[in-house]
Amino acid sequence: MMKLDLKDRKILYQLDLDARQSLTQIGKNVGLKKDVVTYRVQRMADEGIIKNFWTAINTFKLGYNVFRIYINFHYVNTEIKNDIIEYFTNYKHTWAVISVKGPIDIDVVVWVKNIYDFYNFWDKTLEKYEDYFEKYIISVYIQATGYKKSYLLDDFDTSDRKMYDTICDGSTVMIDEIDHKLLNELAINARIPSTDLAEKLSCSSQAVNYRMNNLIKNDIIQAFRVNIDLIKLGLQRFKVDIFLKEYKQRKNIIDYLDKKGCLECLNVATGWSDIEPEIVVENMDALIKLMEEINHKFPNVIRKLDYWIMTEVHKERWLPELEV
Repeated sequence: MMKLDLKDRKILYQLDLDARQSLTQIGKNVGLKKDVVTYRVQRMADEGIIKNFWTAINTFKLGYNVFRIYINFHYVNTEIKNDIIEYFTNYKHTWAVISVKGPIDIDVVVWVKNIYDFYNFWDKTLEKYEDYFEKYIISVYIQATGYKKSYLLDDFDTSDRKMYDTICDGSTVMIDEIDHKLLNELAINARIPSTDLAEKLSCSSQAVNYRMNNLIKNDIIQAFRVNIDLIKLGLQRFKVDIFLKEYKQRKNIIDYLDKKGCLECLNVATGWSDIEPEIVVENMDALIKLMEEINHKFPNVIRKLDYWIMTEVHKERWLPELEV
C-alpha cells in the first residue's frame, strides 16, 4: 500500500474528470505549479498507481448491442483456464473480461451488431469450451452509469457525482472511417496528443480537435478517465448484486447510493439482479457495513445480497477493435 497525500489524490481526481486537460490546468485546479504536477504524475505512473488513461465511449450510439456472460468453470486446470481467458481477451468484440471471486468465475461482456452475430460467437465458443463450463447465464446489458472517483477526496459534493449514462436507448449516430480510427486510438490512450493523432490519421490537429468535439457533442465520447491500481492505495473494487423484495424501492436505493463517494459504477442488465453497483472501499468489512446501512435505511426491502471481488481485469476496452 502506498500513501498518497491530498494533493496527489486531487491530481488523480482531476485526471479522472478529464484526462486530456493540460497539466497546467490541473495545477490551477489543485493549487500547484505545472512542474510539480508533472513530477507527481510521472512519479505515480512510475510507481504503477496510474496504470493508463482510457476513454468512455458510448458504443450503443454506434449501433452495437451488448451481451453479458457469467460463467462458472469446472474441470479446469490453470492451463485451460488461461486458454479460455486468452480466447475471450483476444476476441476483438469483447468489452470486458474479468476474473471474479464470488457467485461466478468470469464475467465476459461482448458487443454485437445483431443477435445472430452473438449466436455465431457463442456457438463457436461452446464448440471449444462447453466441457469446462459448469453453467453460464447470458443477459442483455442495458446501461452503465459512471461516477466520479469521490473516494479520492476528503470532501466532495454529494449532489454532483454522476459523470455519464452509457445507455441503450435506441438512438444511433453515423460516423465515418476517420472518426472510428480516432476513437480506436483514444480508447487505449485518452491522453494521446492531438499532434500524434493527426499524424496517425493523416490530417491536421485542427481536424482532429473538430472531430473529437463533434464526438463529444453527439455523446459518443463521454469522458476521458484514468485507470488507477486500487490495491496500491489500499482499496478494492467490489460488485454487489442486490435482489429486492420490494422493486418499487429500487430508485430510492439507487438515489441513496448515488450520494456515496464509494459508488463508481452502476450496471443495468436484464435477467440478473435488481441493482448492480460497483463499490470501491478498503475491504469486505467496509462493504458489509455499507450494505447494513442500506438495510437499516430500507428495512425488509432487500431479499438477498451477493458479493463479488473483482480479482483481475484481463481486458476493458470501450470500443471493438478495428479489423486490420
